[in-house]
Amino acid sequence: MEPGHSEGTGRRDDHASPEAEAGPRETSHAPRETSHAPRASHAPQASHAQQDCRLVGTVLARVGDKWSVLVVMLLRDGPRRFNELKRSIGGISQRMLTFTLRGLERDGLVTRTMYPTIPPRVDYALTDLGRSLQIPVLALGTWAFAHLDEIEAARRRFDADGRAAAAAPDPARP
Repeated sequence: MEPGHSEGTGRRDDHASPEAEAGPRETSHAPRETSHAPRASHAPQASHAQQDCRLVGTVLARVGDKWSVLVVMLLRDGPRRFNELKRSIGGISQRMLTFTLRGLERDGLVTRTMYPTIPPRVDYALTDLGRSLQIPVLALGTWAFAHLDEIEAARRRFDADGRAAAAAPDPARP
């Protein structure tokens, strides 16, 4: 998926565009009303908070995607080769695994070690930072397994209500 695009919608997220970061632009040349009362400026703090949220969002996007979580959990027992990882993760394409490993490496969670053999051997292993991610990932996985039945039941109820609402006639229409 391209950066700045919403998953499943194909539309660009507003927060990802430079225009959204800059805020709305004034196009009117009409005089603006001014107040002589002093105003507190909160723009730098709001901008700082928005930037922090964006940065945290990029980290959460990396560590929260399903492929990254699976790679981190597979590497917890030690280094693995690319094809070992691919075989262990059902349904992942070679391209997606490469993309995931590069992202984890870029973020300092995984190391890539190449050995000069024929054919070349490449091992992937967790860094100290990557190993520290195991604790919250395990906790999240444990929570998901513990509540899987409840989540599935809620999904069934939601889907059933959605179909019922879509099939019901609109009372506002004659």
